[in-house]
Amino acid sequence: MPEGTAHSTGAAEGPSSATAAGTTTATTTTTATTTATTATTVVGPTDAAPPRARLAGRRATVDAVLRHSPLQPLFRLAATRRLAVLAYHGVDDPRVFALQMERLVRHARPVPLAAVEQAAHTGRPLPHRSVLVTFDDGDRTVLTEGLPVLARYNIPAAAFVVTDLIGGDQPFWWREAAFLAAHGGTARALADCPPGGAVRRMKTLADPDRRAALAELRASAAVRAPRQEQLTPADLLTLTRGGVAIGNHTAGHPCLDRCEDDTVEAEVSGAHRALTGWLGGEAPTAFAYPNGNLDPRAEALLNRLGYRLGFLFDHRHDRLLPPNPLRISRLRVNSTTGRDRFDTILSGLHPAVHRLRGGT
Repeated sequence: MPEGTAHSTGAAEGPSSATAAGTTTATTTTTATTTATTATTVVGPTDAAPPRARLAGRRATVDAVLRHSPLQPLFRLAATRRLAVLAYHGVDDPRVFALQMERLVRHARPVPLAAVEQAAHTGRPLPHRSVLVTFDDGDRTVLTEGLPVLARYNIPAAAFVVTDLIGGDQPFWWREAAFLAAHGGTARALADCPPGGAVRRMKTLADPDRRAALAELRASAAVRAPRQEQLTPADLLTLTRGGVAIGNHTAGHPCLDRCEDDTVEAEVSGAHRALTGWLGGEAPTAFAYPNGNLDPRAEALLNRLGYRLGFLFDHRHDRLLPPNPLRISRLRVNSTTGRDRFDTILSGLHPAVHRLRGGT
């Protein structure tokens, strides 16, 4: 899910040794922010270009400036001593995704979910340059487009799936809501919200109000949202055999911090039971918080259920030995991310600039 507004708290950027190569990190990232902002306003396509094209051009310029910044080698060195967990969703561009995975093999050390669990269990840090590839939601393209690329480069991964959708053709609720709002759907909770902002608004609602808004959108839109083929239980086994561990992402993907107590219990435990059954009795031990929204009630429940790892969506590195295994930071990336931005995400320079500019 395009989870742009994560309300999670993450682990620290890394141990003090990770920043030894750049003790002036705060100052240098401020310089990078200034440089990037200047590039955004001075360089780019002409004003005659469509707004979306201008925005894309400016972002590409900023990404290039950051990647070729003298700060990039410093951040890259520091990143060798941190854990990078990449948080993808679907695989929309297999060609670019393959290029990204090829760069990981050459410049990093892809590790399986089990290695992160072992580090947390034994207290032994992961090797330098460790990277874990993860996917949220369970989009079918992870199987059809992502798995062949991962197999080609022998890269392990983890996929966190929404269990209510397994085996059906119901679209993800946020895709359905965006489509319905764009086709005339209305809801009382979205009365003053433009169609393009419907999903963002719905994420902030109490969960009963979100569900009510979705029902109103369905009732009022001119057309139904298109169906979406989802993964099946057999597909989950195919992924596990291909080196993609399956984790819990709740039953229906609500923002847990917007849910009532019994809903939190049902969403986490229900998905846990379903996955245990589909995976031949092997219970999942890793969880990704929907939208990255950390919830203490869910965290306590994960402890009771025996989960070893929990993942945020906060656009940060974590330590090679994460201090809180149920709150591991992840870096936001997608299969269309260009090389310049991909490299600065891996190094930590892009996340640092993102935070200095007010990003969450």
